[in-house]
Order: sequence, then structure tokens, then C-alpha cells
Amino acid sequence: MFPRTDGAALTAVLLNTAGGITGGDRFDQRATAQPGTQLTLSTQAAERAYRAASGRGRVCTGLTVQQGARIDWLPQETILYDGSALARRLDVTLVPGARALLVESLIFGRTAMGETVRQLDLDDRITVTRAGRIVFADRTRMMGDAQARLAGRATGQGARALASLIFAAPEAGDLLEAARALLPPTGGISQPAPDLLFARLLAPDGFALRRALIPLIGLFRQAPLPKVWMI
Repeated sequence: MFPRTDGAALTAVLLNTAGGITGGDRFDQRATAQPGTQLTLSTQAAERAYRAASGRGRVCTGLTVQQGARIDWLPQETILYDGSALARRLDVTLVPGARALLVESLIFGRTAMGETVRQLDLDDRITVTRAGRIVFADRTRMMGDAQARLAGRATGQGARALASLIFAAPEAGDLLEAARALLPPTGGISQPAPDLLFARLLAPDGFALRRALIPLIGLFRQAPLPKVWMI
């Protein structure tokens, strides 16, 4: 869907007509921001990874940002259900001077519904390349009892939701301290390259995660969130 927006950016909202992801599903989505354009991509609702009888569901997203262009990748959360198996890939290709704001969030069972994730197979990868060189790579691999894994002091301290945010832009470093001031105690941000920032946030549930994440997105976006986030 292409809803109307007040700004200069084109907004596209992705829909999964299958209603979720389970073992054997394959989704492959690609988008390119041509020179000088702005593209915002989001999803109609939270994605759901359901129990898989066999094999993983796979979601592959490829984004290309050309000279003077920008992509904001702002999907809503992915909810992982007990027994789910998901392999997710986000590959972003930037030319020098291109900008990208990338957000990926995971919810390990809905706490309000009393859900726990005791069996999980998750392989989540984010790769950003600029001018043919990898400038950022993040790998998350979790198998077995997710709740037990996240209970550890070094792995989550009982968190049930997490978000990763990457901002790649020539001015990224100028926003480091302002971003740090917005983080909750369970969040952190680093500058792995002069033009790139990476933040990770942990929260006890999806509501708390959004409350911490939205101000951070606002800082880097300098524009309202897609309306689907507010529904």
C-alpha cells in the first residue's frame, strides 16, 4: 500500500496476506531508492512467526540506496511464538553519501497473554555495505529455551523484547550524544564507523520497547512515524 503522506518521502506499507510466517514459508522483498529520493518502508502490523512443524520460515529483505537518497526501514515488531523457527536477512547496500535508518524489533512471546518461548530456532542477520565494503554486520543466533537464554545477566536480564537500530549517514556522529541521552538503562549505542551508529535496546515487553524506541527513531528521522505505527 502507498498511503498519502505530508512530507517529500514516498511511504510504502508491506502486507503479509498469509497472516504470519511458519516453517517452509519464503518471503523475498527488494526496494531501491533512486538518486535524490526518500523512501519509508513499514508494515501494516506486527509480523508473527508461528510454531513450525518442520524447517524454518525465511524472510530476506534487500535495500539499495543510491546517491543522495535515503531509506527508512521501519517495520513493526516481529512476534516470536513458542516453537517458531525463523531465518531473517536484512542486506543493505549504500553508495557514499546515501542515508539509511534501519530498525528491527523482536518480541519473545506476548507477556500480556502469558506467552513464553521455551523452544525457538532463530537466525537473524543484518549486513550493511558501503561502496562494496561491509561496514556493519550483526548476527543473532538463538536455539532452545529463549526465556532461559534471556534470563542471564549477560544476555538479557529477563528481557522479553529487543530492538536493533542502525543509522548510516554522513552526519551520524553528530547525533551520538543526543541519542545516548534518550536511551533507557537497558539500552546502549556505539559508533563503529564515523558515519554509522548502532543501538540495541532491551525491554520487559513490547510496550516498554516502543516507549524507548520511538523517541530514538524521532531523533534520527526528524519526521513523524508512519501512521501504521499509531494504529
